[in-house]
Amino acid sequence: MNHDSYPDYYIADILRSTKVIALVGASPNPERPSYRVMAFLLRKGYRVIPVNPGQAGKEILGQTVVARLADIAEPVDMVDVFRAADALPSVVDEVLALSPLPKVIWGQLSVRHDEAAAKAEAAGVKVVMDRCPAIEYPRLVA
Repeated sequence: MNHDSYPDYYIADILRSTKVIALVGASPNPERPSYRVMAFLLRKGYRVIPVNPGQAGKEILGQTVVARLADIAEPVDMVDVFRAADALPSVVDEVLALSPLPKVIWGQLSVRHDEAAAKAEAAGVKVVMDRCPAIEYPRLVA
């Protein structure tokens, strides 16, 4: 996949087929982008599971926080990553250890790591980077 530009149908299909999202780097701070995007996704009907080791066991927007992806007790369709780009390889490794595999890893704005993306795609996981579902959803789905 060319990660410099995505066809609209590729993004729209992901957003329409996704039901459960693990949000890595979720913050309880309403001023943080991860909080605002999580609130947006919840309003659009997605099930969102916040992932943040420092907040594990607490709630963000009424959803119980887990420490890591492996702690999620149900299959997820998409892993939305609010971490620095250099953290993406370790997130991809966590994702690839899940069973079943999520269909998509989504790197938020400025989250891009081409080698990590290639590894995920080689395992059959779609990758979107440097995009925000809260921007793409109104543009392509709503």
